Amino acid sequence: MSTELHVRRIARRETHRSRALTSIIAASALILLLLWLSAETLLSVTGSRALLATPEQIGQWMGNVAVTTIPAGLVAAGVGLVLVGLIFLVLALRAGRRPRHVLASNRTAVVVDDEVIAAAVSRRARTAAGLAPEQVSTTIGNRTVNVLIHPSSGTTADTKAAEAAVREEISRYGLAAAPRITVRTSTKGALGI
Repeated sequence: MSTELHVRRIARRETHRSRALTSIIAASALILLLLWLSAETLLSVTGSRALLATPEQIGQWMGNVAVTTIPAGLVAAGVGLVLVGLIFLVLALRAGRRPRHVLASNRTAVVVDDEVIAAAVSRRARTAAGLAPEQVSTTIGNRTVNVLIHPSSGTTADTKAAEAAVREEISRYGLAAAPRITVRTSTKGALGI
């Protein structure tokens, strides 16, 4: 395998959640059910007392479920099974993205947490706008960067300079997909800053 393929693989592993836990839970539940059925069958064959029910009792119960259970109970059980199935389906198909981004690098996979990028972008915006650290907040999404500026009451902030600085900072990272950048000024000013 080429180095580039290894780097992409490592970056993907670091930016997406593993589905192993879901698989382990599903497999464990199935194994426990099969072990219990095997134990019941073995106890039935040896003539010992059953743990919960003999295979004959289980078969008889399953055959009579439609007759002995009220329709609302059957509907509730069906809805419950559908919900469990939907949960597993969503967990299997969902991307499971972690709050991280991969930065451009020729040699290795550089994975940075979104909070680190947000702090750097906030610092760059507040420096360009001439504000205090607590007057700029940034949130980073999968494909968005949102900067909110809180100027001191009665003053205006240089939003254009802040936006240019944010765009330059984000472009330096060389993200695979360029995020949509939004720089807004809060309508509520900050007091005493």
